[in-house]
Amino acid sequence: MDITQFIAFLNKKKGWNIQGSYYAHIARWKQYWQGYVPNFHTNNETGLDGAKHKREMYRMRMPKRVCEDWAGLLLNERTTVTIQDRTSAVWLLGEDQQQTGGLLADLRFWPNANALVELTMRSGTGAFVMGVEDLQVADNMIKISPGARLYLDYLPAECILPITVRHGKVIDVAFASEVFTGGKSCVYLQTHQLISGKGTKQYRITNEYFVSDEEQSDGAHYKATTLPAGMLPYIDTGSAVPWFSLFSPAAVKNIDGGAGLGMAVFAEAIDQAKQCDVAFNNYHRDIYLGGKKVFYNKKLIQSWIDSEGNERHVAPDDIQQQLFYQSGDTDSLNGDKQDVYEYNPDLRVDANGKAVQDALDYFSFKCGLGTHHYQFDGGNISTATQYTGDRQDMVQHANKHHTCIEAAVQSILRSLLWAGKAVLGQPVDPDTAVTINWDDSYIIDAGTRRQQDMRDALEGFIPKYRYNMEWRGMNRDEAMRAVQEAASEMASPDTIMGFGGDG
Repeated sequence: MDITQFIAFLNKKKGWNIQGSYYAHIARWKQYWQGYVPNFHTNNETGLDGAKHKREMYRMRMPKRVCEDWAGLLLNERTTVTIQDRTSAVWLLGEDQQQTGGLLADLRFWPNANALVELTMRSGTGAFVMGVEDLQVADNMIKISPGARLYLDYLPAECILPITVRHGKVIDVAFASEVFTGGKSCVYLQTHQLISGKGTKQYRITNEYFVSDEEQSDGAHYKATTLPAGMLPYIDTGSAVPWFSLFSPAAVKNIDGGAGLGMAVFAEAIDQAKQCDVAFNNYHRDIYLGGKKVFYNKKLIQSWIDSEGNERHVAPDDIQQQLFYQSGDTDSLNGDKQDVYEYNPDLRVDANGKAVQDALDYFSFKCGLGTHHYQFDGGNISTATQYTGDRQDMVQHANKHHTCIEAAVQSILRSLLWAGKAVLGQPVDPDTAVTINWDDSYIIDAGTRRQQDMRDALEGFIPKYRYNMEWRGMNRDEAMRAVQEAASEMASPDTIMGFGGDG
């Protein structure tokens, strides 16, 4: 799918004014994330035959790695959710509320959300998009559908087309993605627009399919095609609750255009990414070309006549002929009257290693991970305090990114809870308190933090029930009951009061 061509088509067809030029930046970031930018990573060389040859650079592909690392730091398998309403918590998280069951487990939410964070760091924006299968409707309005199934799509910026942005928030948006149906490729356009009607506002979700026989041409023309069986042209949700949630890396965009979209976490580190690849390429080439060479006088070689009468020459060691080079007919090779001269190229390991390390330091700094995130100087292990001090830059950026991701995750979880009640008829509470518990082991290890929370609770700096919510995954009511039960059943002074069981 050529999103720029498709945007031009939509602007003309629907009267929109989406800036397709911004998506060229997104496409460029994707190339660096994939690890190959043709006009940079390809060198032209002239061979011995005088012909031009193209050679790809050896490269480190650091933009991909930095997106993976940010995703691993920000949202991973140790990220949890606490939901105050027990019924809602069981429906969403499972009976034990440890995220081993429930709707989130069915959706494989956390692995998919982690992948979306990486795509967001690569493309500048990510979207959770909720959908419903086997939905029952009447006059294009949603009916209670106990047999329906909720699902989520996880889309990067090249699939997101903001239509209306107010006060920095995307209100109306379209999502374009390539799908295959009936053996042919189609562009699926799903549009979410907040409309007014009967004194209230509600979202209307429109479904459209388009095909094009000449998508890659400058004048690509798209035409509407039949929707899949069972898919309606539009539905009215009856609510102003959005079925989507967007987020971007926490950086103020310094690129014009792209209203409602952000920029890649490495957008300001393209030069540093290039430096990493240039340094690594030079290191690799030095090693590749650094094999021992033995130059020898032509008079030492053995000659023979082939079947066609041509004179042939054999190097002293015909098994490893790449080691030997013929130097000519002179009596000496290097002025010392030697018939054999050994040459051992300098691999420049230390200089090349420092160049690579310097490039990595600059790159990690520009991406917000601090200056020493990628180190290859031995297995030195820092204490938690030293780690926090050395990586303060990373900690500050992580906290900023968490704010953006937290708002998006809470929003889509509320959309799921709303759908659970309004669509599936489940007895859940869409307005219940939802708390995201982040893994901060990059600052302090979990064991140390747990002990600190226990001390703070015992010394009265935090309520004791908060410990049960944080470390046992209990909701607020369960945590408070556990504190009361532990206090009433305390059998001896040695019992840890207020922690609801073994601690």
